Amino acid sequence: MTERTVAVNYVARVEGEGALRVRIEQQAVKEVELRIFEPPRFFEAFLRGRSYLEAPDITSRICGICPVAYQMSASHALESIAGIEVRGPLRSLRRLLYAGEWIESHALHIFLLHLPDFLGFPDAVHMAEKHPEVVKQGLELKRVGNQVMEVLGGRAIHPINPRIGGFYRCPNREEVQGLEAPLEGALGQAEATARFVATLPFPNVEEDYDFVSLRHPEEYPMNEGRIVSSSGLDVPFERFEEEFQEQQVPWSNALQSRTKEGRTYLVGPLARFALNRDRLTPKAATLARELQVPAPVRNPFQAILVRSLEMVVAIEEALRIVRSYHEPPEPFLSPPTPFRGGIGRWATEAPRGLLYHRYEVGADGIIREAKIVPPTAQNQARIEQDVRHLVERSIGLGDAELQDACERAIRNHDPCISCATHFLQLDLQRD
Repeated sequence: MTERTVAVNYVARVEGEGALRVRIEQQAVKEVELRIFEPPRFFEAFLRGRSYLEAPDITSRICGICPVAYQMSASHALESIAGIEVRGPLRSLRRLLYAGEWIESHALHIFLLHLPDFLGFPDAVHMAEKHPEVVKQGLELKRVGNQVMEVLGGRAIHPINPRIGGFYRCPNREEVQGLEAPLEGALGQAEATARFVATLPFPNVEEDYDFVSLRHPEEYPMNEGRIVSSSGLDVPFERFEEEFQEQQVPWSNALQSRTKEGRTYLVGPLARFALNRDRLTPKAATLARELQVPAPVRNPFQAILVRSLEMVVAIEEALRIVRSYHEPPEPFLSPPTPFRGGIGRWATEAPRGLLYHRYEVGADGIIREAKIVPPTAQNQARIEQDVRHLVERSIGLGDAELQDACERAIRNHDPCISCATHFLQLDLQRD
């Protein structure tokens, strides 16, 4: 019996550090393990004993790419305990801030992390030598997203302005209107991006995903809605832990999520689009029809196309809010007294998918327990299935080609392991 092992250390273009192990025996895939080996970061533990007012600032440090998602899930969950309901201009400002994060995160993934796979380059630096205009366009789109976050959040990375009940300071009308021209330029670039991405050579692949996302009665989901799935689920946030269960696997420091029936599921752009296509903004809906984007999209390699459409959604939403903005009378809403404490649950749509938070807070306002379920942890088991199916289809490839194909399959879902630079080490064993 001949054993073959292929190892690739620290492949760039996915955030975080981890490894993939694939073992093949007698031309059959025996094991696929997506190994997330970064040490635990203990955010849930050190939230205990802190004031509930501190949670948005603490949780934003979990991720430098999508800090707003953590701030918003924490804020909404804790506001549900405090009896605060953010509406009107403050709600619109939150949606504008979240749109800024979607723009910068999707632009980063599309142009710098994912597009090199389709154009045949090892990274964006080499791609820029042949296609400088493409990379410049991506950087400009990311810059506009960052600009929105700076105006609303005080800075683009780990924003410091959001708080329970709203913001420490609301921007004036002139500051917000100053975003209109950059966003108008970005909208044209985003539409051009979607048309360009639609021409990429996508492998002919379909996966039988169980899609899970939020669904709002009127909007493409970001901050609010109910949890729905393509298998018929439709529940409030309070039911999340009844419907989805985390489990520890020996090869990963990240918990894996499955449905209560034990099925894998997928969150993120493909899921949002599948379950909310009728909530697309006008230009995004027109583009989806023009480009004949199927609903649902079950080809994971076409996730880059759906992200392009979602970038259009985020820019359209941002422009709508900017053009109608009036400064709120107060920057935040205070909780009614007395504060009674309790348990609060919420989920929002991070760029990479559904992000769930639960908090137990005492009457003194001190957090007793915290639970955070990020998108990548929910997708981890489903990504392993994608890799397994790919290897089964491509088992005749040489080690180098198979290694490259596995990396691409993982990058389709833009996993965010942490804010580190590198992610994948592939250990491929053939017996």
